[in-house]
Amino acid sequence: MVPKILVVDDEPQFERLVLQRFRRQLRAGAFEFVFANNGKAALEVLAEQPDIQAVLSDINMPEMDGLELITTIHSKYPMMRVVIVSAYGDMDNIRQAMNQGAFDFVTKPIDFANLEATIKKTLREVEVIHKAKEAEKLALKNEQLLELDQLKSELFTNIAHEFRTPLTVILGMADQIKTAPDDWLDKGVTMIRRNGSQLLHLVNELLELRQLEAGKLKLNAIHGNVVSYLKYIAESFRPMMESKDLMLHLLFSQDELLMDYDPERLLTIVSNLLSNAIKYTPSGGHVYLQLDQATESKIEGEAPSAHLKVSVKDSGIGIAEEDLSQLFDRYFQADIGAEALESLGSGAIARSGVGLAFAAQLAQLMGGVIEVDSKLGEGSVFTLWLPINKEHEQGEIKASTKDLVKEIASFSSLEAVESVLVDGSDTSNDKPLLLLVEDNADIREYLISILSNNYQLQVAKDGEQGIEMALAQIPDAIISDVMMPKKDGLELCDSLKNDPRTSHIPILLLTAKADDLSRIEGLKRGADAYISKPFKAEELKIRLEQQLALRKRLQAYFSDKMLDSKSPSDTQEDNPLFSNLEDSFIASFHQSLEENIEDENFGITEMCKAMAMSRAQLHRKIKALTGLSTSHYMRAIRLQKARQLLEKTDLNISEVSYRVGFKDPKYFSRTYSEVYGFAPTETPKT
Repeated sequence: MVPKILVVDDEPQFERLVLQRFRRQLRAGAFEFVFANNGKAALEVLAEQPDIQAVLSDINMPEMDGLELITTIHSKYPMMRVVIVSAYGDMDNIRQAMNQGAFDFVTKPIDFANLEATIKKTLREVEVIHKAKEAEKLALKNEQLLELDQLKSELFTNIAHEFRTPLTVILGMADQIKTAPDDWLDKGVTMIRRNGSQLLHLVNELLELRQLEAGKLKLNAIHGNVVSYLKYIAESFRPMMESKDLMLHLLFSQDELLMDYDPERLLTIVSNLLSNAIKYTPSGGHVYLQLDQATESKIEGEAPSAHLKVSVKDSGIGIAEEDLSQLFDRYFQADIGAEALESLGSGAIARSGVGLAFAAQLAQLMGGVIEVDSKLGEGSVFTLWLPINKEHEQGEIKASTKDLVKEIASFSSLEAVESVLVDGSDTSNDKPLLLLVEDNADIREYLISILSNNYQLQVAKDGEQGIEMALAQIPDAIISDVMMPKKDGLELCDSLKNDPRTSHIPILLLTAKADDLSRIEGLKRGADAYISKPFKAEELKIRLEQQLALRKRLQAYFSDKMLDSKSPSDTQEDNPLFSNLEDSFIASFHQSLEENIEDENFGITEMCKAMAMSRAQLHRKIKALTGLSTSHYMRAIRLQKARQLLEKTDLNISEVSYRVGFKDPKYFSRTYSEVYGFAPTETPKT
């Protein structure tokens, strides 16, 4: 491409002079000249010929001089370079031109060799600028591609989660039915069918989205009463709302409106809007479905005509203003603030990120549009506008479509599985206490079915509830999902592993995020095992048994030290099974008792105060670490101290007894003999 230069000068002979002096270069195609006789004419030429790369301009011209031209060019064409060619070559003129943004200054009479060198320098500068601009555009495009790639990655991760969860139920319940058909046939088949339908719905949505993008998705419109159909859809969601303590309000301005509509596509749009309203509205809130016939049009380029207006309004957490413009973009997921998320119940986590984008594209396919009005903390209103057409023949909604309505409405309205617990303080039950933290009701049911025979079970429906129950009950182990509302499994790990009351508890994470980075992140947060969904029941049981076996080794470790003459708080040997928190806890326990070891009245109540723990928390913590009850462990420490005194001092039996909090020397001697296998008097000196 030949570089093009605009020459601006009001003297006609200047054009002839330039063409004559540069005729060789022009014939060789080194560059090309375009001419204008003043600043205004120059701007018109620049507007008509965007491929001009540089400007040579005089200063003194009628209508618009060179200095004003420079300013205007820089504001409109920031990449353009202007060289001033003027008979006024004094320093003031040069400085003024350069201050206005001139790239260079050439004085008249012109040295054309010098002017040619200046033109070449200017064109090189323009080329560098263009290359830099292209590089910037390429970098921006790469950044956008990386961002899109990340969004797609998040999309497929979320889709994997939505696929793996029902697959876990389907495969797991199939095994349960095979193992115990009498116990699980009816319930298992129901769960398999429900989760299979959910998988099919997800697959169909993704396939339809692909068809829609390719322009191959076709409408299957019928002519019928859209009011009764929308009422049927809304009523199907009522059980779901009631389970979450939400009020559904139907505000229909008429009982009948005959028009053309595609039942399945309309179902996809309305169910998506209703599901989101339910998901992001706290318990006790309200959801409104309003239907009106409007004469105005919200569809760009369309004249006002009869339209169906369907609005879904909620009293939920709302959407931030900065997110509204991207809400219908593919893969976009609005950020839900921590405070807002705290107010939501189970299920309030981002899913695949295609729902609203798909709904908006379906609305476009039907000749309509979806708009949103929302404020953070004040709820949202989504409005669907569809043209009222009457071109198709009367039709009936297929039975399969009605079944689909019920299935979609049932996906999130599963009956909650409440705590099936055995009270954690029931020490008469020898089964380990296991806490299950899972927001999906079917997964909870499946976990209960495979673990209830060998464990006492408690169930939490989100991470926040799981943390509260773990602190209250101090279970022997925890199985937790990762992606949950309120607090996820990683936050649960963080919280419990850094709390001295629960740091010893093994935590097994169940997750659909099966990639290495997710597994490493889970282990970094303190998870003892990371199991991908779908998983085999046997694998979960073995992993759980292995973790509990490790805790038995910890108990043996401390039991052996209790029979040693050294105090655990005095030994510094490394134990890879133990964390610093456990060492610190045991050391603190020992210190509290040793500071009061002569006080026979310093018992469990006093120790609970010293350790800032409840009686049940302290009991389960000590039991988990040592295999002993709190009282027996305290007695073991007193006896260990007594053995040290007998080995290293000349104190008699009664004196030693009083020194370690035993006021009855006979009881002390009997207890000492039971623990160590020899009488206090037979203790060897060291």
